[in-house]
Amino acid sequence: MRHTVIIPTYNTLPHLKNTYESIKRYGGDVDIIIIDDASEDGTAEWLISLSDERLNRVLATERKGHTYWYDEGMRIAETDIVSILHSDMIIGPGYFENMLKHLERGKVVCATRIEPPIHPAGREKIVRNFGDEAHNFMWDAFEKFVTQEKADSTNDTTKGIFAPWMLYKEDHLSIGGHDQRFAPFGYEDSDIFNRWINNGYEMIQSRDSLVYHMTCRGHKWNAGVGIENPDYREIMTRCEREYQRKWGDWIQNDNFQYPIIYPKYDKGIIIKNCKPEQIGQLEPWADNLYVDIDYKPYIQTEQTRTVTDLYDRIKPYDNEKQNHILIEVDGNNFTQQDYIYIRQMSAILKQNKPNPGRVPLGNLSINIIKYEEEILS
Repeated sequence: MRHTVIIPTYNTLPHLKNTYESIKRYGGDVDIIIIDDASEDGTAEWLISLSDERLNRVLATERKGHTYWYDEGMRIAETDIVSILHSDMIIGPGYFENMLKHLERGKVVCATRIEPPIHPAGREKIVRNFGDEAHNFMWDAFEKFVTQEKADSTNDTTKGIFAPWMLYKEDHLSIGGHDQRFAPFGYEDSDIFNRWINNGYEMIQSRDSLVYHMTCRGHKWNAGVGIENPDYREIMTRCEREYQRKWGDWIQNDNFQYPIIYPKYDKGIIIKNCKPEQIGQLEPWADNLYVDIDYKPYIQTEQTRTVTDLYDRIKPYDNEKQNHILIEVDGNNFTQQDYIYIRQMSAILKQNKPNPGRVPLGNLSINIIKYEEEILS
């Protein structure tokens, strides 16, 4: 079945060459869209040099990030079925074929990743070392392993979701695609996984669709590009806080990395004896924050980093409070455990379903006015 694979890339040319080579070797009849996100390493020139009728090159002059380009690639694609690959992933024999056999409308199929021993093992992936940089990838050993592993796992699926994935593009675009508050990258995957589930899509992992992942070698882990780079840390911190604001909760997964999603509750946090740093610490976890100190300096700094209207979100301490659940905090007695309770509040409320009224929790006082769940889609 004809389909399209979408590969955004930024300064990952050695890895991208391996990704492209694997598609030539094992991909079969697939349209390829490679989007150069304004790279500075010769990616555009290399793409232009390729002679491949299946290849659609998008050469951006301004960096927008893969959160944007995944969806734009889908709009460009001429096929109903699309998949995404990171530009440091190498597909194995039968990769697309085995994903396609599980796919239908309303279903998202993800592959099974093989990774070098950089991160801990998990049930959702296989840890084997076939190289940890583009130049030392062991093609023959990888192909032999995938062929055997595929034979042992023919047609097997488990629940689960992780990149890379395949779906009908209309299923994705009809719910609005990726939320661009997470551009250029950062937690866009956790957000879209939650929304797929909340929209009723079935999400499965094909155990015989195998892909090797250099674990973000070209993006996250290289010195000067990823965690060592202050720009990268700033983007990830901003997107982390945006996720907290949107979902009112933090990412939780089962042992297959399948999302555990709790409803969102209309929460107001009231801070008496507020310290300036507590505004930044607690604001993302509340629909409204009520404080007894000047909060305008925080808003002036933070507003440029969020799509949320912070002037509507943060209020004076004595402002009328209309939230369904009010969490009262004394800034003088606020502990790390109290902060953990606030981070876990959605799970605590869902699991205990307390009756209206006041409930003590550590040094917090929880006043439940109305118990009402919101399911984000």
